[in-house]
Amino acid sequence: MPTRRTFLAGTAATVAAPAILTGTRAYAQSKTLKLGFVSPKTGPLAGFAEADDYIIENIKKTFAGGLQNNGSDWNVEIHYRDSQSNPNRAAEVAADLILGEEVDIMLAAATPDTTNPVADQCEINEVPCITTDAPWQPYFFGRGGNPAEGFQSTYHFFWGLEDVIGVFLDMWGQSGVAKKVGGLFPNDADGNAWGDAKLGLPSALGAAGYELIDPGRYQPLSDDFSNQIAAFRDAGCEIVTGVMIPPDFATFWAQAAQQGFNPKVATIGKAILFPSVVESLGERGDGLTSEVWWSPNHPFNSSLTQASAKDLADGYTAATGRPWTQPIGFKHALFEVAADVISRAEDLEDPQAITAAIAATNLDTIVGNVNWSNGPVPNVTKTPLVGGQWQRDGDTLDLKIVANAQQPDIPLTGELKLLN
Repeated sequence: MPTRRTFLAGTAATVAAPAILTGTRAYAQSKTLKLGFVSPKTGPLAGFAEADDYIIENIKKTFAGGLQNNGSDWNVEIHYRDSQSNPNRAAEVAADLILGEEVDIMLAAATPDTTNPVADQCEINEVPCITTDAPWQPYFFGRGGNPAEGFQSTYHFFWGLEDVIGVFLDMWGQSGVAKKVGGLFPNDADGNAWGDAKLGLPSALGAAGYELIDPGRYQPLSDDFSNQIAAFRDAGCEIVTGVMIPPDFATFWAQAAQQGFNPKVATIGKAILFPSVVESLGERGDGLTSEVWWSPNHPFNSSLTQASAKDLADGYTAATGRPWTQPIGFKHALFEVAADVISRAEDLEDPQAITAAIAATNLDTIVGNVNWSNGPVPNVTKTPLVGGQWQRDGDTLDLKIVANAQQPDIPLTGELKLLN
């Protein structure tokens, strides 16, 4: 039976094995608990980690006085690693945190390219793990998850494809355009899940009366989308959707303009979440639509600091001079959940006790309630999702919430407009 002392040659990578660790951590002497944290600070997914330094700095201040568990004070260390937007690297740095730093709890975020290899390392090494920022289907099924069994050590909170489909349909229903949709799905964990005939967009859009034109999977970081553009134009698509990394959408969107393909609605997952990406598109960023996981208008507060969503977003902007981004809330929430688990675990020297505390979580966070007893499958709990549109507001583009049928408690801040 492999344990955390057994090195894992990651599912996404082959990693050189260090010496097997021996002995036991001196918890009673040091009273120190180590958190590992992995995200893509560099590479094409770096937008997801843009605010990580700010979040980590402020969490360290919050944890500076230690956390209490069973009447004892525990120092908490945060050990951060950059996945470089590469699943192989994510597996390597997770292994380093597990075997080198001997972290007690692992945290990871930002697309299945990060969450899945990190969680796989933790599952085999029996290290408690909490992840977010990836739809639950590519996280769960992409790791070979069985709904009848689940996983032992790894837990995830985020929304699912059923939620993003509902949000997209909510926005498209307001648009009044033809129900012909061009689909852009890369050959990666997200693309294969979103484009899956049964679990992804095809069956759901068909059931809602939409025709999906899917030219097949493309390779990430592609430099030519001519075939997809021709297929969409020939089919008369007035909507374009998919799940893309920012460089791929920028390439597609520029080539679509050059080749005379001008859909009335463009709703793209992942690629246009970040202000910096949308601003880089110039005037063609105005009117793009996407999912909104978190915003300053979300009616939630931090369990750690009692700050509102607006407080957290405004604090980031004041400290950095940059606009808020959606991952800010979820990165903060990761540490909220970790702190809650640390306070409740029966024995912080026992990984199984920590895992049991994760499973028993019922916490109101800055992204909503996190409670793994609610499903939809073992080890997964869902958070709210609404739809948004980037709209020009003076010199900047502002993300307006334009669709909230699934989450009416999250207020609308704008009305959907068609692309020019």
